[in-house]
Amino acid sequence: MGRRTPSVLIVGSGISGIGAAEKVHKNGFQNIRILEATGRTGGRIRTQKFAKGLAEMGAQWIHGPSPENPVFQLSSQYNLVGPDALREENQKVDVGGHPPDIPVIYSSSGKEINPTLVENVTNLYYEWLEKSRNFTKDTCSPDDSVGSFMRREILRSSKEWNKDVSELNMAILRALLNVECCVSGTHSMDHVALCPFGEYTMFLGLDCTFPKGYESLVNRIKANLPNDTVLLNKPVKRINWNGSFQGNDSNAHPVRVQCEDGDTFVADHVIVTVPLGFLKKHADDFLSPPLPPSKKQAIKKLGFGTMNKILLEFEKPFWDPNTTYIQLVWEGDSPLTESQKDLRKHWVKKLSGFVVLDPPGQLGHVLCGFMAGKESEYMETLSDEEVVSSMTSLLRQFTGNPELPPPISILRSQWHSQPYTGGSYSYVAVGSSGNDIEVLAEPLPKERNAAKPLQVLFAGEATERNFYSTTHGALMSGWREAQRLIDQYPELGAAVRKAKL
Repeated sequence: MGRRTPSVLIVGSGISGIGAAEKVHKNGFQNIRILEATGRTGGRIRTQKFAKGLAEMGAQWIHGPSPENPVFQLSSQYNLVGPDALREENQKVDVGGHPPDIPVIYSSSGKEINPTLVENVTNLYYEWLEKSRNFTKDTCSPDDSVGSFMRREILRSSKEWNKDVSELNMAILRALLNVECCVSGTHSMDHVALCPFGEYTMFLGLDCTFPKGYESLVNRIKANLPNDTVLLNKPVKRINWNGSFQGNDSNAHPVRVQCEDGDTFVADHVIVTVPLGFLKKHADDFLSPPLPPSKKQAIKKLGFGTMNKILLEFEKPFWDPNTTYIQLVWEGDSPLTESQKDLRKHWVKKLSGFVVLDPPGQLGHVLCGFMAGKESEYMETLSDEEVVSSMTSLLRQFTGNPELPPPISILRSQWHSQPYTGGSYSYVAVGSSGNDIEVLAEPLPKERNAAKPLQVLFAGEATERNFYSTTHGALMSGWREAQRLIDQYPELGAAVRKAKL
């Protein structure tokens, strides 16, 4: 290929693609283009105006904001997080991936449940969840799920429960499993593989948010790139690789990317950062020559689910000023029975609860409901009016106040119906393993030599074995692939270092 300036195309402008571009650019690569299918950058980081301030439609928190977390490192460096997040004691808290708040708990009969009644069963639940992370492939069956493991633990313990607490405990456990579906981005914990569950790594630190919105981070990284780097509304139709394509520079390049609008771009390398949900739909025809069978299998086997948010703004709060989370418990529900199939009638039952968004003074009085799975996908098909009406009925039922005023505005995410996303984030599904994530991350061609160098690289949260489904995982994956390219051209980095001297 000679030692001319290498050209790099990046498909997708989420934090993975933007992060990769910034890193190669910093290391001397000049010829970089990002092709973005939609009219905006940020991918599954999406900050929108709502109520009196900003709301996150995608990534919400920095999970584990401590020095090991690259999203936190950058955000601190760029001065994008609040003073609390920077306090050392907050960076050392171990929340185990769950908020440590004491929720206000309502039951479907309109009563508030005393948190101490809930505490014992909640503690048991978290113990079991912790246990479910301790399996290795030698100690569990490859077709076992986190859901079936939890049911076995519930059955074992429930034998000792008094009849008067048993029903409530079961209903609480069902509510907690609904929360877990949101964390894992799955319809049911029965879909989440047990053996590799513990490979998912959590950083220490009390989850925190961005005062100026999560997109402030993407915009800050993007500001380090030349202005014309990102091309918006450029959906990619096909990536041709392993070829010899003439560019305007009269050189031959191994990669040619065709866009839906007929435009084509040639390059030496392409980094594909599209969501796994998109690959699941287009794995067969997105690349030519097609993806190797092992990669197609990995794409098919890994899980990719939907988790949506419903934000409701109220004129006045009906909750106490100290409330941070409102949990909903459906009486009579149990994790040991199948969930209702009639989505039209029962979709609201999957809503695990509402986070009270803060700071209230800035945003107004806003609740954010979380919901995963098929019910969440069904919710996307409804109109705003239908969702407001369902939410109003739900809150009236649970608070026991038939006069509760409806919300004054609503905003919700619809990740499943986004054509270039097809859901929210990945998980390791039953039948797949962390190895599938590694296979997905492998660059092409598999057999590389001087005549056939690195051509197609893969990044995005679904390619990070220990940090899938997270923003920091997405950023790390972009940096990982950028580093692969940097290692191929040591003379570029050397020139940059020399220029700085």
